[in-house]
Amino acid sequence: MDSLQENTTPTTLTSKYSNRVLIKNIIEPTDGGNILFEERVIIGGWVKSSKEMKKEPLPPPPTDDHDASYGPKEKDVSCVEILQSRIPFFRTIIRVLAGTSGGANGSPLREKLESIIPKPPPPPPILFLQVSDGSCVASLQVVVESAMASPGILQPTGTCIWVEGTLKQPLMDGKHAVELRAEKILHVGKVDQDKYPLSRKRLPLEMLRDSAHFRPRTTTVASVMRIRNALTFASHTFFQNNGFLYVQVPVITTTDSEGCSEKFHVTTLIDRADKEDPNTASVEGVSLDAIKSAIKEKSNLIEELKRSDSNKEALFAAEQDIRKTNELASQLEARQKSKKLNTHEDFFSCQAYLTVSGRLHLESYACALGNVYSFGPRFRAEKSQSPKCVAEMWMVEVEMAFSQLEDAMNCAEDYFKFLCKWVVENCPQDMEFVSKRIDRSIIDRLKSIISTSSEKVTYTEAVRILEKVTEKAFEIKLEWGVALTTEHLSYLADEIYEGPVIIYDYPKAAKPFYARLNDDGKTVAAFDMVLPKVGRLITGNQNEERVDMLATRIKELGLAREQYEWYMDLRRHGSVKHSGFSLGFDLMLLYTIGLTDVRDVIPFPASFGKANN
Repeated sequence: MDSLQENTTPTTLTSKYSNRVLIKNIIEPTDGGNILFEERVIIGGWVKSSKEMKKEPLPPPPTDDHDASYGPKEKDVSCVEILQSRIPFFRTIIRVLAGTSGGANGSPLREKLESIIPKPPPPPPILFLQVSDGSCVASLQVVVESAMASPGILQPTGTCIWVEGTLKQPLMDGKHAVELRAEKILHVGKVDQDKYPLSRKRLPLEMLRDSAHFRPRTTTVASVMRIRNALTFASHTFFQNNGFLYVQVPVITTTDSEGCSEKFHVTTLIDRADKEDPNTASVEGVSLDAIKSAIKEKSNLIEELKRSDSNKEALFAAEQDIRKTNELASQLEARQKSKKLNTHEDFFSCQAYLTVSGRLHLESYACALGNVYSFGPRFRAEKSQSPKCVAEMWMVEVEMAFSQLEDAMNCAEDYFKFLCKWVVENCPQDMEFVSKRIDRSIIDRLKSIISTSSEKVTYTEAVRILEKVTEKAFEIKLEWGVALTTEHLSYLADEIYEGPVIIYDYPKAAKPFYARLNDDGKTVAAFDMVLPKVGRLITGNQNEERVDMLATRIKELGLAREQYEWYMDLRRHGSVKHSGFSLGFDLMLLYTIGLTDVRDVIPFPASFGKANN
């Protein structure tokens, strides 16, 4: 009971699991009330900046000799304290005496008198630390007496501190509405300034990508991650409120979900080969062609040495060198031959991949549970340097039973608007920050989307519109049947419609095999939602529920039918009309924040040629 009474911090502020108060709860009271001054709290965070100021000595309290004789004193006062309290009086006497003495005789007298009076020690300086714990954009000013800890330890950017103190009104007027006067330091995590990458201010985002484990400590990346968290919560909220069930689809699959995508193979045979022949590890990163070229050069050198017959030691060394190079070439050739894997000996006894899409698996649950959705990482092995594509991206995928193309388009647009509204209403401080730092028009653009509907045009209409464009020459000649490129889509969204546009009824060759064939026999019931600056955000379709049509499409594209027998079973037994779509979650972040490179909105991005974490 005593321990409970000692804790004066309101339970609404204190974290349940760490006994600390989030800075957000101090600076931005959730109940709209006033800041709780004089409350004793514990906070933890990382120093973003610091300032050291000298503390001015406080004047002695006024005394009244008449009052001193009445009543008992509160405490005993030492002679030194009495002497120090009379220092201003003594200094006045010194100045008077020095002035009356005059000339050169005054200075020795003053020095002699001042030497008698002890000088008070200079007060320790005060540290003003701007501390952030990642809970909000703003930092909390923490005031620390330097006597509590060495300034050299507390001041470096990135230092972690865990302190206990009292919330006070700031000592000086400024941008801070409250500050914490530290009374006890519970923990200090020191920083090596020479090696800490965030010691310099305002590093560009492209440089921060090389320090993905530290970059969330920056204000920009922290805001991005809080918005990402909000959109994640909003996604689940939208689907749960609309009767969808959350289903986890496999990351490892034996099915090429799109029929023509670049996939990452999953195998254990290469590791087994390395264990059986450890020498193969020495040829990692060496090209066989480069080794053969080196062998040719070494052979020519040996022939020259044999003809000269002047340096037997050099000839012997060259022959030893070429022998080792030939062994290296043999090892690499054996390694390359081992790449022709015998899948029957593999972990799964068949070819397996990291999934590029979960929609096919999601269909099986839609055909049993109704409306379902999934949210997770998808993988593409495309060797792309595009700022809109990396190897691992998160997707929100949806499948709805008893629905058609129009239903999927309506659901996709409602979901998109819901995300825009959610982030505007629930992330005001972070959105205000990114508006100032990244894109000043972003909030107005999101509000405009909430109140308007997206334009809808068919693929045929889109081609006709683009064919009339004369002020821009597209790299790929546009004609009906050609897949719309990123350049085409961007022009439609950025220049023609200046906002989101939904394009539907694509040629069948431009969409996956499972999109439902329209009655014209040339187009399929598929659509894309395209956004300015981002491009294609959502892609969806009505799925082909007719087993004969699906079998024909698989045959036309030359796909391995055995991979899709389970998928065709859904059509053989209790077929249902159904539709769905996929939203690129990372691209949604780009649009919401106004950034241009998807690597800046993914916690640990892995792209072609680069995977650091």
